Amino acid sequence: MLERLKELFSHGTEVQEQGTEVQEVSDSERLHVATCVILTEVATADEEFSALERDRIVATLRNRFGLSEAEAEELMDASAAQRGKHHDLWHFTRQINEACTVAEKMHIIEEVWRVIYADGTLEAHEDYLVHKLAKLLNLNHPQLIKMKMKAKNAGRD
Repeated sequence: MLERLKELFSHGTEVQEQGTEVQEVSDSERLHVATCVILTEVATADEEFSALERDRIVATLRNRFGLSEAEAEELMDASAAQRGKHHDLWHFTRQINEACTVAEKMHIIEEVWRVIYADGTLEAHEDYLVHKLAKLLNLNHPQLIKMKMKAKNAGRD
């Protein structure tokens, strides 16, 4: 699946002719990439991408999408390539908004908080970005804080 995703995205389009078949990137594949881009963007907001943050993202991708370790790594590579093609996060949050319920978007924001807290600190850039993401995902401040507290409390278990 992910090899096909990387190849489709590498052609700069979401549709590719292959023999007589036309392959399109599915909504679920777009959601995988969008989620990965958001998590990676938050992890690098402080211009540091620690091993703890990377491990947290890989674990999230594996658990949320049922991927193997290798598939999660491939998804991170494909997502990095896609992130370079877009100037803002709206493209990715739009895909999440179209595909997810409010509860699913709240879960994604919870995972964003878990990535932020993976290294034990909340930097100003990270805080700004998660608030921006919540707005782009049409989540309100109480929902954002609820997921923040859930993520912080989960880290204490």
